[in-house]
Amino acid sequence: MTTSQHDTYADPTLHQPAPAVPGCVAIIMDGNGRWARAHGRPVADGHREGTRALRRTVEAAIDVGISSLVVYAFSTENWARPPHEVATLMEILSETIDRELPDLARQGVRTRFIGRRDRVPDWLREKMDELEQATAGLGTLELWIAFDYGGRTELVDAARRLIADGVAPDAVDEAAVAARLYAPDLPEVDLLVRTSGELRISNFLLWEAAYAELVFTETLWPDFDEDDLRQAIDEYARRGRRFGAR
Repeated sequence: MTTSQHDTYADPTLHQPAPAVPGCVAIIMDGNGRWARAHGRPVADGHREGTRALRRTVEAAIDVGISSLVVYAFSTENWARPPHEVATLMEILSETIDRELPDLARQGVRTRFIGRRDRVPDWLREKMDELEQATAGLGTLELWIAFDYGGRTELVDAARRLIADGVAPDAVDEAAVAARLYAPDLPEVDLLVRTSGELRISNFLLWEAAYAELVFTETLWPDFDEDDLRQAIDEYARRGRRFGAR
């Protein structure tokens, strides 16, 4: 981790106008199942359409100048879904790594995964590791894929690392916690978007999105495109970021 990432976390005493383009955008990609039902298709088809929306959105993020994009692909709670759906989601991530992400790499996209890896099948974890290594030198945009991720679990694991590292209680501060998150160099989230009309953050990036601007759209994730992204950014740019100040 470079110290600059977390040393520059938002100062809660400042009132700042939002820049025209957020540096780090996070998206809760919701609505695949509803999209599939609305089109009379299996849920798996909704998830696969969602991967196409991901590619569109990454390419749009490059066009508008976003530097980091974080997407919520599979939560710690998603293991409770029917086993066949969980298995399908693992297959779809594998397909995405094989078919979509290499093309994005050719556009300079560095892909990284955030979350637990001990429950992911070995064959899939190897693919994830290989992709991270292959794109490590790229810098047009950083794509963070949250897979088997939960914000509460991340904070619990960070607390465990503090204990394991022998950090004294009076030495525990925000920088010490931030350094022990799953991805210490992930920037603070400026804008968090949720698709499908649901109005909650669902245990996503509880630390990193502490002062994010929230935008909710009725668009189902498989239908999300560059226009939706630009609309979210326009709304973000109209806001004043208060960080707790008046």
